[in-house]
Amino acid sequence: MTRIQDDLFATVNAEWLEQVQIPADKPRISAFDELVLENEKNLTADLQHMSVELPEDNPELLEAIKFYNKAGDWKSRNKNDFSAVIREMDKVTNLNSFEDFRTHLLDLIFHSQAPLPFSISVDADMKDAVHHSLGFTGPGLILPDTTYYEESHPRKAELLSFWQENSKEILEHFGQKDAQEIAAKAVAFDGLLVESANTAEEWAKYAELYNPVPFKEFVGHFKNIDFDSFIKGLVSTEPEKIVVFESRFYDSFDHIINEENWPLIKAWMLVKIARKATGLLSDELRLLGSAYGRFLSNVSEARSQEKHQLDITESYFSQVIGLYYGLKYFGEEAKSDVKHMTSEMIKVYQERLDKNEWLSRATIDKAIEKLSAITVFIGYPDKLPEIYSRFKVGNGSLYEDACHFDELLTARHYEKFSEEVDKSLWHMPAHMVNAYYSPDSNTIVFPAAILQAPFYSLEQSASQNYGGIGAVIAHEISHAFDNNGAQFDKYGNLNKWWTDEDYEAFEKKQEEMIAAFDGRATEAGPANGKLIVSENIADQGGITAAMTAAQKEEDVNLTDFFSQWGKIWRMKASMEFQQMLLSMDVHAPAKLRANIPPTNLEEFYQTFEVQESDGMYRAPEQRVKIW
Repeated sequence: MTRIQDDLFATVNAEWLEQVQIPADKPRISAFDELVLENEKNLTADLQHMSVELPEDNPELLEAIKFYNKAGDWKSRNKNDFSAVIREMDKVTNLNSFEDFRTHLLDLIFHSQAPLPFSISVDADMKDAVHHSLGFTGPGLILPDTTYYEESHPRKAELLSFWQENSKEILEHFGQKDAQEIAAKAVAFDGLLVESANTAEEWAKYAELYNPVPFKEFVGHFKNIDFDSFIKGLVSTEPEKIVVFESRFYDSFDHIINEENWPLIKAWMLVKIARKATGLLSDELRLLGSAYGRFLSNVSEARSQEKHQLDITESYFSQVIGLYYGLKYFGEEAKSDVKHMTSEMIKVYQERLDKNEWLSRATIDKAIEKLSAITVFIGYPDKLPEIYSRFKVGNGSLYEDACHFDELLTARHYEKFSEEVDKSLWHMPAHMVNAYYSPDSNTIVFPAAILQAPFYSLEQSASQNYGGIGAVIAHEISHAFDNNGAQFDKYGNLNKWWTDEDYEAFEKKQEEMIAAFDGRATEAGPANGKLIVSENIADQGGITAAMTAAQKEEDVNLTDFFSQWGKIWRMKASMEFQQMLLSMDVHAPAKLRANIPPTNLEEFYQTFEVQESDGMYRAPEQRVKIW
């Protein structure tokens, strides 16, 4: 029998780990996933009820229900009428040359399902967060990240082979006679992208990826694509700059996107159209289209038709469903309680910053300014994004509706460029079991769905709630001061507000955090401390501030607090899924998340009388203290 002194995670979750089963259609089960499953049940029941009694008084929700009904009309979906998909594929098939491709770029992006082998996106500018800028990246890879392409990776060959064979089968359903060749060429094109793609570690340090290039210099850099005309066709005003987020792809663009490689690019586009369509067509095709994802994560069963129906509806109406969920399931008592906890946590953070011993007063004052400027959203948003008023379900097929919505979303995406950033919009629906900090708006969002047990409950003690949602709240606050967030000021701009000496000291502390996790053994392999450092800084700040807040309560119980912390990270997952997370997820593996942060706190040792000989012991000089 395990003891907390040796393994907090295994001890507080012992019964759960022994009894819980990973659902056959999921790669894992966790405290988060258990809430997701409960939400799925509730929302399915609600949507089915509204399918009969249509919500005529709520136009956006009404369209969502119409789409949901169409997604569940398997009689129509199973008729195997693929004419609309073939029309989309013909838009690429009929491009007879690279020159044809170059001259039809705007048609492809605004009026087709074809992906381009590069991306121009619109986002808040990192150095001017009130306004949008255009960003340039590559198209993404078939495998989860660049490490999967290393010759030493045990799954590289089998995954690419599976994807290629699976793509061939999908193409054959759409009457592609050269399906084998097209699928092989798509894999060959993917191979050309690998060396120029950002690694997971590079994406994790997103503040360092900001590389603005003046517009004239950007368009003059390329020989093979007329980006001047293309970008002026995308947005209404000529941009001052383009932010290059994948520099190696930018540098090698003409060596990859060229006439010689056009047959490979064309094949890749055809496969992407076909694969994307599968989830909107017959049951046979949606099972075929999801087979690669299941193989990747070792999931034994596909989603049921009922769950798939909900998934597809959420993929287009997520915020609409989220607002419905928040209004129905989130109570005012819970909202005011969480508001109170959040304001307490911000006070605790201010007190801790005031007493900070490794920063100068100048940096402390700036940090407190930033802390005081954080906007907190709890439960659900006050309004929906405007795009939903444009979504109207038509008389055609589910696939045709989805294509129409995609076109509307693309048009809206580029419309935003000339507008100021709307910082009140949520980037996560209220029924999602998660939370986030947005550095470009200095905003924290706690959707309604995470405000449930084991994270939060009116039935739990204050100490348990601080060990759960309290630590999550403080975790998100800490993201304002992690290795990325710390580079943004109170307005959300990438702007150095630290003294040089203080930032050097902070970088040393980052290295200490990297060392605390790097190489730590897990079931799936060693942890990568550099990849997960931002989340580990946030976890450490979260548990520290939440514990301080819990200690202010009259009935504080640190045994409850630390036990609850251990419980919220409980997880069981397939080995393949764990290995994928190790290579690309910026969060530490669940057991390390539960076990390492408490070992940096003296109160943990006192509460459980942890001795040097115990598994959870960490020598005082190795304990990491940042926030």
